[in-house]
Amino acid sequence: MRRFFASLFLLVLLSVLAVGGWALWWLHQPLRLPAASVDLSVEPGTTPRGVAQAVADAGVAVDPRLLYAWFRVSGKDRQIRAGSYEMDAGVTPRLLLEILVRGREATRSVVLVEGWNIRQVRAALAKAEMLKPDTATLSDADLMARLGRPGQHPEGRFFPDTYTYSKNSTDVALLQRALRAMDRKLEAAWAARAPDLPLKSPEEALILASIVEKETGKASDRAEVAGVFINRLRIGMPLQTDPTVIYGLGDAFDGNLRKRDLQTDTPWNTYTRQGLPPTPIAMPGKASLLAAVQPARTKSLYFVSRGDGTSQFSETLDAHNRAVNQYQRGGR
Repeated sequence: MRRFFASLFLLVLLSVLAVGGWALWWLHQPLRLPAASVDLSVEPGTTPRGVAQAVADAGVAVDPRLLYAWFRVSGKDRQIRAGSYEMDAGVTPRLLLEILVRGREATRSVVLVEGWNIRQVRAALAKAEMLKPDTATLSDADLMARLGRPGQHPEGRFFPDTYTYSKNSTDVALLQRALRAMDRKLEAAWAARAPDLPLKSPEEALILASIVEKETGKASDRAEVAGVFINRLRIGMPLQTDPTVIYGLGDAFDGNLRKRDLQTDTPWNTYTRQGLPPTPIAMPGKASLLAAVQPARTKSLYFVSRGDGTSQFSETLDAHNRAVNQYQRGGR
């Protein structure tokens, strides 16, 4: 009997050693990627299990359960940060976790902020540490041609997120990732759109989302703001939104919007022209994309800032004028 237990113990020990040896080998084996590099987006609030699943969903040939187990065993599973990452050929499970927790000194990141315009995006990339500025001398048109989108306006085409990159990366590569990310987010939003919207294409949804992004001071108001603009589009009422006027003024805008500015016609002036402007006016985030295609069901046609980040919505012009008098003119 003693010999039996000794043999059983030895068998268990050998099995444990074999599993441990295989696990150690697996951690250092390059993961099989569907392309030379693969984008990975980790949304805020994603659990470690969800991150492992996102890696598999990106086309990486790995069992998400095994990858999740590695995250847990490492003790770093709660250190994984949200952001947009790039997995290159040769990445191993061990190296992938280092990337996700940004443990490598060679890794840097740049934040593209919701509501930024293309000038702000390019300025941020120009200042980004250890990011090769290959687009610094390119015009916006040449930039889009370099990214494979000749003739496309660059505004609103890049998804706002935190992008992690290696010290040898170029701003072109990072913008390509942001471009693909916006393509995916817009496609998903358009597929989830409400029925009977007065929007003819994903392009129009992107334009509206950019306006919602600039007009919303509080996240909870997004769907209602979108609902106001949808209602105006339905009845042919001008959108009359200040951010589009400001965008159309470009460098001529000095920070003070005047009555003459509202009367100065540009392709983006939604006081002088009906319908949506010809292009987005900023980068909308995911929430604004969804608000544009899933607007609140409301009868409101007007809104005004209360001065605390929230908006007061009104169904009639008289009610709106009273709200303007209360919140913008101090009741005068």
